[in-house]
Amino acid sequence: MKRLYAFFICLLAVLAMQAQIVTTTPDFPTENDEVTIIFDATKGTAGLKGFTGDVYAHTGVILSTGTSWQYAPTWGDNSAKYKLTSLGNDKWQLKITPNIREYYGVKDGETVKQLAFVFRSADTSKEGKDTGNKDIFVDVHTAGLTVRFDQPAEKENLITNTALTIKASASVASTLKLYVGTTEIATEANATTISQSYTFSAAGSYTLKAEATANGKTVSVTQEVTVLNGTSTSETMPKGVRPGINYISDTEVTLVLQAPKKKYVYVVGDFNDWTLKPDYQLKQDGEYFWIILSGLIKGEEYAFQYLVDGSIYIADPYTDKVLDPWNDQYIESTTYPNLKPYPTGKAEGIVSVLQTGQTAYNWKVKNFERPASEQLVIYEMLIRDFTEEHTFNAAKEKLGYLKNLGVNAIELMPVNEFEGNTSWGYNPSFYFAVDKYYGTKNDLRAFVDECHSQGMSVIIDLVLNHSFGQSPFYLLYKDVDGKPSADNPWYNQESNIKNPSLSWGYDFNHDSEYTRALVDSVAGFWMSEYKIDGFRYDFTKGFSNTPYGVNDWANGPDNARINNLKRMSAAVKERQPGAYVIFEHLAAASEEKQLGDAGILLWRNKNEAYCETAMGWSGSKTDFSGLFAGTSSMPAGSLVGYMESHDEERTGFKAWKWGNTGVIASTTSTNTGMSPATGSNINLSTRTKRLATNAAFFLTVPGPKMIWQFGELGYDFSINNNSDGSNYDDQGGYRTDPKPIRWDYFEDADRKGLYETYAALLDFRHSYSELFASNTTFSWKVGTTNWDNGRTLSATSTDGKSFVVVGNFTLADKNLSVTFPETGTWYEFLKDNEPLSVSGTTQTIAVPAHEFRLFTNFKPTLTGIETTTPDAEVPLIYYNKAIDTLVLPAGEAKRVEVYSVNGMLVMTQEKCTSVGLSALPVGYYMARVYMEDGKVQVCKIMK
Repeated sequence: MKRLYAFFICLLAVLAMQAQIVTTTPDFPTENDEVTIIFDATKGTAGLKGFTGDVYAHTGVILSTGTSWQYAPTWGDNSAKYKLTSLGNDKWQLKITPNIREYYGVKDGETVKQLAFVFRSADTSKEGKDTGNKDIFVDVHTAGLTVRFDQPAEKENLITNTALTIKASASVASTLKLYVGTTEIATEANATTISQSYTFSAAGSYTLKAEATANGKTVSVTQEVTVLNGTSTSETMPKGVRPGINYISDTEVTLVLQAPKKKYVYVVGDFNDWTLKPDYQLKQDGEYFWIILSGLIKGEEYAFQYLVDGSIYIADPYTDKVLDPWNDQYIESTTYPNLKPYPTGKAEGIVSVLQTGQTAYNWKVKNFERPASEQLVIYEMLIRDFTEEHTFNAAKEKLGYLKNLGVNAIELMPVNEFEGNTSWGYNPSFYFAVDKYYGTKNDLRAFVDECHSQGMSVIIDLVLNHSFGQSPFYLLYKDVDGKPSADNPWYNQESNIKNPSLSWGYDFNHDSEYTRALVDSVAGFWMSEYKIDGFRYDFTKGFSNTPYGVNDWANGPDNARINNLKRMSAAVKERQPGAYVIFEHLAAASEEKQLGDAGILLWRNKNEAYCETAMGWSGSKTDFSGLFAGTSSMPAGSLVGYMESHDEERTGFKAWKWGNTGVIASTTSTNTGMSPATGSNINLSTRTKRLATNAAFFLTVPGPKMIWQFGELGYDFSINNNSDGSNYDDQGGYRTDPKPIRWDYFEDADRKGLYETYAALLDFRHSYSELFASNTTFSWKVGTTNWDNGRTLSATSTDGKSFVVVGNFTLADKNLSVTFPETGTWYEFLKDNEPLSVSGTTQTIAVPAHEFRLFTNFKPTLTGIETTTPDAEVPLIYYNKAIDTLVLPAGEAKRVEVYSVNGMLVMTQEKCTSVGLSALPVGYYMARVYMEDGKVQVCKIMK
């Protein structure tokens, strides 16, 4: 740990006490000694201060050949040998007996350099660690004469004209000497300790030496001290630079750090061998510190950190790449080839990376036309659990699957750097860096590019309510108790929401101009650098400082929050007109309406209702009506409805686990298995039918919709299952763990049938977008009183097209009374447009248990190339991407119409055998051809 020695002796005393988080008997333990460890729970992080339960040591050794822990037990091992004895007053004792080597089981020929500790409660929920949340280390000495530095105990930084007390100890009475460089500053005969104060008047690097001589033997030890200038040189920054890494040329960058009220900043890195040097002190321009680095090698990566006020080491907050000493080692080379090694032994904590002369990504799709927000069909994707490879590249190879499903937008759960590798991503650390566990920066760009080429927008999840302990914005300003300090420009000291279920990490202060600038720059960066089409903002309830109590769910209405969110949304759309802004808000209806009126999309959670219908349980929880803006008093198209999300339980799991009699079995309504991996996979056909009927009353409702990955296959592992489905914890112990990846589900006939139902419904939705527009007449009967007699919905467009859906959610076949908007011939959509004569507006329709029927008053023709009208025996039209032309192999067409994904007619051509499309921008289109003999066909175009 690197610390700054302040001017006052009292602070030196505090630091000395902090160093005594553990003491040992003997004072100089060797690997053949029995050792008594005394742990002071009030020191370091004080995570076990006042704790009265059982305390255990997670402990191992550091060998002379390396720096990593060895011979440590599994985390959580509560064996008796690791249990500490309470001595009272927050002191705890551990006996390492009979000696270090035997206690740990160290092999012959290996030398122990240090003991390593983390003290914890029996359930592992509380930890006692060294200051800075670091592991605790105890040096192991060789037998005989040994000398050590007690103060400074490790490499230190201090400022000029500071008096430093230098202390050393010897294992036996010796003649002790202290040196600064080659100058002797103190000597003590026949002593075991020596101490001397020394003032460093000039900046620079100094080597301290302690020497002990006894019985004709002399040993010594050295320690490094760096003396820094405590003030900065004021100079105006170059024009046009901003916080972060500013690339000037192939050999030069300007680094800028925004750090209000800080006094001085140095930069260390590969370019100066991680050495604090006067030439690498940043100049100051108000609250900004800056430096120009020259002579860099084009294309070479340089790792670096800032040292702020002599004690705070941070990576650049705006870096687009970091190196992580704890997690990078677990990233496979196939995921991130040639990942730069962490500078072990030269740095601690996260470091940033700069690289001049980077080759710009060559975008294939330069002018993507986004689908209209009201027509969005979003696929929420967690890269980690979408493919076994957990990479952007592997997910890119699956885009055809999503294109065929009918998805036109992908919402990626957080992909900026977060703490750890296998997180969901809601513990962000660096907002401008792509998380390397998923691949490289250009891998993400290639994923977005391919999404665009296949007509799909890309939305990313941003977590700006809070962050955690790795954030440099937090590390720059934090108190000794771990809270953000009162002068932190970006964070509140405590969350304004006291409900522990709504408070995580360190709370951003969204009333601060610093936070607002950060939020806006994050959105601008991802739209500019990665062509991201919009954002889903996590937990926007937290975007104000309005106080809410322990039992308050912060529903509002909250005018300060509304103003903050409107401002944020406007800033996004000012930078990128047409960008999507989606909030996970889930607040008071009056507040959501104001946000919807401002053009903001809001998550609408109907998981409970669709879970109940999937299970076959009638009752008060089954009402779907809140899904539709028109029956929710919300602006048309403002609700992003979903049956499932990453935060909710799977409808498929609930149907499998707790389905009604007849849904999972004939005699029981409880499945005792942990998951489909361990329990009986019974009644799958029935369960997928019910999920299909759910989809029919979801995907046919106007307004944007979201599908949580693999819902289209009836994914039935719980949010609370572990990684292989062998365990289930309803208390959430496995909630964010990786989940089984089951692409084999697509090979199952029942599950593939569910996928095909989704695809057909979405094809219908895209082919006839006028039926899902804001001016469509829509009505439905989906309340709790519509269970026994069937649920229905109907929609009629302004041009007279209509469809009707009837669903039987009961457990028995039914003849249901259905109201049709008009009489005449209707067509059953999923039965090859089988005609139905409707002689009266009320018609009886036979619907088997668990199923639905969809009827149209016209004969639909879908947009898939492989899909033809019943009258068309051969393809009438297809898109040849190689020549960017619609080809009509059946001969001359009477008329060809081309529509944008928004349903707008963009091109018409008559009497033609082909239609060139080079004049149209890259994007997603639909073409409809009318032949002279009356045949009609539609195809998709993805330029």
